[in-house]
Amino acid sequence: MEIGGVKISGKAALAPMASVADRAYRLICKEQGAGYLVSEMISAKGLCYGDRKTEELCTVDDRERPYALQIFGEESAYCGRAAGLLMKYKPDILDINMGCPVPKIAGNGAGSALMKDVERAYGIVKAAVENSDVPVTVKIRAGWDEEHINAPEFAAAMESAGAAAVAVHGRTKTQMYRGKADWDIIKQVREKVKIPVIGNGDITTPEEAVLMYRQTNCDLVMIGRGSYGNPWIFRDVESFIANGAVPASPSLEERLAVMLKQAEYAVSFKGERIAMKEARRTCAFYLRGIKNAAAYRSRCGTLQSLADLEKLAEEILHNEN
Repeated sequence: MEIGGVKISGKAALAPMASVADRAYRLICKEQGAGYLVSEMISAKGLCYGDRKTEELCTVDDRERPYALQIFGEESAYCGRAAGLLMKYKPDILDINMGCPVPKIAGNGAGSALMKDVERAYGIVKAAVENSDVPVTVKIRAGWDEEHINAPEFAAAMESAGAAAVAVHGRTKTQMYRGKADWDIIKQVREKVKIPVIGNGDITTPEEAVLMYRQTNCDLVMIGRGSYGNPWIFRDVESFIANGAVPASPSLEERLAVMLKQAEYAVSFKGERIAMKEARRTCAFYLRGIKNAAAYRSRCGTLQSLADLEKLAEEILHNEN
């Protein structure tokens, strides 16, 4: 699969997820076989105003390539300027978020709110394409609500504005992350446009990834929440597609080693105080399903240092092996 000439060799991509898919987690998923990665959302307006925190999200780590930087915004002028500013970070692809359903994004006219205003969305994509040296893609949802499902027509408009690919989450904005993703919408988008289509929503196993490929004819599947605490899903998808077999589940030792590695990456990127505060949630994902998981997850909520996590991992290995 290629996006505007950028080759994607893997069979599954990691979905962009604010406060979850940071650089540490993206690297872990890449090491486990994720074929394509996208940054957390970057505010186009914040970038234009030189916000320091916004700029920190723009770092491109060569280990993550092929890699996209994702912006959000409701004004074409800011999005176009932001696209130009991002070129100095040398992303492989520039993605525009038109699918985020959270109130602080959609409520300000960005994210999924743009699906209610095709003309404005068209202008944003056109401005970004004109200012970008790399392919521009768009991430969308099925529509705003059940009465306004317009992903196929919307995707076609983005294609005409110059988008090189479109990623489709099969839920509406009002669904948020509830209910079931409608894969038929992804299929309809695939039939409507000539550019690559990335399917997203409700993939938690390699079997479901293959099913999405078959049912939608999409060009790439994208996995979000199904990867929480299970970055091995990317390895499993690759294996299942290649030879119809899924590798053995990671041992407790491997699970804890990868959990620690993600925390170590985060500490190196963000510093121990911030990284370990965030690890209280991310590490708990790795402990789901093991014996006495509830007690160990509770312990995660008190993590202060990397040494605390190392001690917890040692205790789990000692108690559960």
